[in-house]
Amino acid sequence: VQLQASGGGLVQAGGSLRLSCAASGRTFSSYGTGWFRQAPGKEREFVGGFNWSGSSTYYADSVKGRFTISRDNAKNTVYLQMNSLKPEDTAIYYCAVRKGGSPYYTGSYDYWGQGTQVTVSS
Repeated sequence: VQLQASGGGLVQAGGSLRLSCAASGRTFSSYGTGWFRQAPGKEREFVGGFNWSGSSTYYADSVKGRFTISRDNAKNTVYLQMNSLKPEDTAIYYCAVRKGGSPYYTGSYDYWGQGTQVTVSS
């Protein structure tokens, strides 16, 4: 599975961005999917994710109510809609897929995209 994340950029606080993660090789419906982020000097942290069917979604407390994850099976693409962005959301954002395990832990994921930079200015 190859994952390609895109959509990052520079945005002012309070603004919005939509990240995309396109998959090739296998479809997202075969895997659980997650978005993670890593800020400079910090560990990679969970942001949001799906189970394999898309019937369950999971979010970090820090983004609940502001971020929404969705999936377009026809395009084999997963999205992360980010609203009300804050400077502390600044990070490189990664998408990843897993065959099993907890959606919250990086170690559960088998394939990762290359990351896309999100910078939120105050």
